[in-house]
Amino acid sequence: MNSWIHMMMGRFVAGLGVGNLSVGVPMFQSESSPREIRGAVVASYQLMITIGILVSNIINYGVRTIEEQDASWRIVIGLGIFFSLPLGLGILLVPESPRWLAARGDWDGARTSMARLRGLKHDAHNTLVENDLKEMQDILEKEQRAGHGTWLECFTPHSGIPKLVYRTFLGMGIHFLQQWTGVNYFFYYGATIFESAGIDDPIQTQIILGAVNVAMTFYGLYVVEKYGRRWPLFIGAVWQAVWLLVFATMGTAKPPGTDTNKTSGILMIVSACMFIASFAGTWGPMAWVVIGETFPMRTRDKQASLATAGNWLGNFMIGFLTPLATDKIHYAYGFVFVGTNFAAALLVWFFLYESRTLSLENVDLMYSQDGLKPWNSSKWVPPGYITRKQRDDDFFDRKTVHQRGGEKNAGDPSDAVTEDRREVA
Repeated sequence: MNSWIHMMMGRFVAGLGVGNLSVGVPMFQSESSPREIRGAVVASYQLMITIGILVSNIINYGVRTIEEQDASWRIVIGLGIFFSLPLGLGILLVPESPRWLAARGDWDGARTSMARLRGLKHDAHNTLVENDLKEMQDILEKEQRAGHGTWLECFTPHSGIPKLVYRTFLGMGIHFLQQWTGVNYFFYYGATIFESAGIDDPIQTQIILGAVNVAMTFYGLYVVEKYGRRWPLFIGAVWQAVWLLVFATMGTAKPPGTDTNKTSGILMIVSACMFIASFAGTWGPMAWVVIGETFPMRTRDKQASLATAGNWLGNFMIGFLTPLATDKIHYAYGFVFVGTNFAAALLVWFFLYESRTLSLENVDLMYSQDGLKPWNSSKWVPPGYITRKQRDDDFFDRKTVHQRGGEKNAGDPSDAVTEDRREVA
């Protein structure tokens, strides 16, 4: 390689693939997973990212002493092929998203796909499959009557889908702020940061941070299903802000790197580890969970793309601005991330609805519920359910009768659901 242009060309092509996967993988996971484990399944996307970061740090540590300078980076880049090929071939064996098939009218294909994904390949008419298909059909029929979604519609009020623009900017905001929590301040420039803090081998510190990242992301798979989305994201943002405040204050008041301030460098590493632990268990995986759940089927792919674009925009800004900022204001740059984490906490508290254990169709219904506030949304129960986890079979039986017109006196089954189930006082 004789020019940076060659590297840029390779990065551009690779970026096209990574960009497609960033949109497609969380969306496919959310559309294909049972609602009971959907959060953990989508969060596993971030888990694989953290494992990749740790593996790359270990490889970087192993090749850092190679005398031939080119080999130290060629090996790292070339190894990416051995991860990409199995992924590409494995995708060919995966069933298509049942919701994607249903949206295109292929209900037989949707049934078969859902049965395979539920482990019921030879029992496609199982009650579990039937129940999911019924909920899916109700929402899709309403969306299809309104037509196909467009890019412009994602930003058009009164499009017929409740809170559509609201959800577009919510997804973009959460993903933009995921990057501006400051996580890649440490992962992109951690070696430089810790070297300036007096650490003899900063790459070892990167491996420690990577290990913390992986371990706590495993914990995040539990948190997302146990405690939902709102509270972990809110508490995580506040916790991250606190430790970034410690990091920035210590680095500014007592700059590390000298024998007299060695304690300062140690405390800064501890602060970084505590920050990474929180991010890995909350904002790392849950931002991807949110974009997989929040958008309606008709515009989901476009809104997910916009949210992911917000993520990569934030990523680019961090990569571009961090060297300039640290050169001018040094560790005081951490105070910027203190502010962005508090902003992220406010965004979650005032705008994000709790979607734990709801089907994607019921998440859409929740956003259309008049008078329901995000901070009360965890109490909302969809029509036809006794609790979020327990269906009212009588409701759906009456609904089927009503739709078939078999009993004129059946009435609208939605009347059978009391207001205290549908609305939060």
